[in-house]
Amino acid sequence: MTTETGPHTLPLRALAALLGYPARDMVAAVVPIHDVLMSSRLLAQPQKERLIPLCTRLATSDLLDAEENWVNLFERGRRTSLHLFEHLHGESRDRGSAMVDLLQTYETAGLYLQDGELPDYLPALLEFCSCVDMKTAQTLIADCAHLLRPLGETLLAKGSDYAAIFEAILQLGRQDGLDWTRAAPPPELEDIDKEWQEEPAFGHQNTRCGNEPVTQTIQFMSQPAARRSGASS
Repeated sequence: MTTETGPHTLPLRALAALLGYPARDMVAAVVPIHDVLMSSRLLAQPQKERLIPLCTRLATSDLLDAEENWVNLFERGRRTSLHLFEHLHGESRDRGSAMVDLLQTYETAGLYLQDGELPDYLPALLEFCSCVDMKTAQTLIADCAHLLRPLGETLLAKGSDYAAIFEAILQLGRQDGLDWTRAAPPPELEDIDKEWQEEPAFGHQNTRCGNEPVTQTIQFMSQPAARRSGASS
């Protein structure tokens, strides 16, 4: 597609990269990612400052430690899964049909996933939002804010610096941010062990944009109790 660009484009791509699996090439790019976020006029200063500890940790910590931290948070339990339909539909049949609708929305817009990758992965959604105009991106973020906010606040309760990404996403979507009174020190080892007993979530994803016009809009249901989600014209 002829990718829409605006002040939202680079910050959303930076947040998508920062939230993804901390492979060596991503960690090597943390400094320019940090610079993009710090220079964004769409993020308020408090949101920028909350992103600094995460950027600093990723840029300076041992790569294996960064990878282990990411896996423990996002692949070892459902409460912090980055697959949004995991929170909305669980393992119901509705999740499969919602996946198909969302994948069709991406492909119509020229955004293609790698084989085996799932469209409800949050960094993929952020990448899509970066490829559309700012109003559409803000609408998409608003549609799934009821999923993003509790996910971010769960990370806050775990004492995770990744929570700042969810605050920034909500800010870019002009939504209320996280309740920072829920912030807590990192959990004790026993709590982590208990979390590992949950059913694993899916792995990390990568996306790329193509060259077809956007003709559809993703529409997440506005209430957590909703059972359907997909694309609409």
